[in-house]
Amino acid sequence: MAADGASQVAILRDVASLRAQVAQWRAQGETIALTPTMGALHAGHVALLLEAKRCARRSVMSIFVNPTQFAPTEDFENYPRSLEADAAKFAAAGGDALFAPSVEEMYGEGFATKIVVGGPAEAGLEDRFRPTHFSGVATVVAKLLNQCRPDVAIFGEKDYQQLKVVTRMARDLDIDVAILGAPTIREPDGLALSSRNIYLSAQERAAAPNLHAALARCAFDINSGISIDAALAAAKASIAAVGFEADYVEARDAQTLAPIARREDGPMRLLAAARLGKTRLIDNIAV
Repeated sequence: MAADGASQVAILRDVASLRAQVAQWRAQGETIALTPTMGALHAGHVALLLEAKRCARRSVMSIFVNPTQFAPTEDFENYPRSLEADAAKFAAAGGDALFAPSVEEMYGEGFATKIVVGGPAEAGLEDRFRPTHFSGVATVVAKLLNQCRPDVAIFGEKDYQQLKVVTRMARDLDIDVAILGAPTIREPDGLALSSRNIYLSAQERAAAPNLHAALARCAFDINSGISIDAALAAAKASIAAVGFEADYVEARDAQTLAPIARREDGPMRLLAAARLGKTRLIDNIAV
């Protein structure tokens, strides 16, 4: 166990240290919440931590840029990494311990196991464009849950399909943890906070809020009686007009992520992924 000089927060580098810390808390009768992240912390991550602190006596945040959820063409090598700054933000928000393992600690020599996911992982959304992504997510999250054994784990709703995949995985594998989703945190202009927003140029940043605005208008149209197909078509046209290239803009059942044809068929979620220059943004809202 190490403590960052500026942050005064425990930074745990291996599974043995994490388990020892958790065992100490358990011996004191304390509950534990885990917030898995890939670091480059922003206000959205801090909101997840604050939710964790509301749910449990002790809060652990993992910071691990997980190679198994990146395709070879994606930004694993360039993904922002800022552990010292992250530790300071975590400590300032009142977190208890950071778990920051190396790739070698998480995936030791000869590692040969992965989780194959179905259900919401095969909804034809992110999986259509990142076919190996959710297997990597499920594998690393299962490892983190087994390593920490928290009472609750907090995930942001911005990655809505991921939230549903992890919830299904934990239920199917009988992992004794409550998976909770926390609302998306946004900039004042509506842009969902993301570590990848730093990739946006000034011009792209000015255009980026149009993705959320299009989804909000689409939800309004659907609730006003416009057909789902017409509302989605209008949303796609509006983001294309400001430079987005859409991977998808979809209306789905809020629980199963199955396609949904009519507003009255149940709770609905609008989900979108689109590229603005070299940056891929995702967003979603409830209807």
